Amino acid sequence: MTSIPALRTARLVLRPMVEADFPAYRNLMVSPRSTYMGGPFDEVRAWGLFCHDIACWTLYGHGGLMIDIATTGACVGQVGINHGPLFPEKELGWLLYDGFEGRGYVTEAAAALRDWAFAELGLSSLVSYFDPANIRSIAVAERLGAVRDDNAPRQDPEDVVYRHLPPGTRG
Repeated sequence: MTSIPALRTARLVLRPMVEADFPAYRNLMVSPRSTYMGGPFDEVRAWGLFCHDIACWTLYGHGGLMIDIATTGACVGQVGINHGPLFPEKELGWLLYDGFEGRGYVTEAAAALRDWAFAELGLSSLVSYFDPANIRSIAVAERLGAVRDDNAPRQDPEDVVYRHLPPGTRG
């Protein structure tokens, strides 16, 4: 079994997912907030996505981590590296629960997982796929230093793709 890391940042703990995380995850995935991720989904599909994020750890050595505020333990969302038949390349993705926007949590969490992936997995790049209307997540990718890659393979032909590069190779 692959060891799933717990990562710490200045304000956050990125920790392995547990079954108790599913209700909040499901609530986001069945809501209109998941529109830019292909949703809203029904509960069965939400469960499948949740399990995918856990299974990726065993299959690929990376996957989803929940984002907790270090001082309170409140879970504010999830960050993950996805792969498998639905993803042409390893994807750095994130989601944030309602009420936690605008505080930099996703940017901080995604940077930590991205840097872990480059250091521990030796990846040469990661991508993030976006619905073109998802301007808030595109802005996060840009804050992370990712650059738009119009030549990258896509899950969906309409996706906008941003490429993340390891430290020292970023423009």
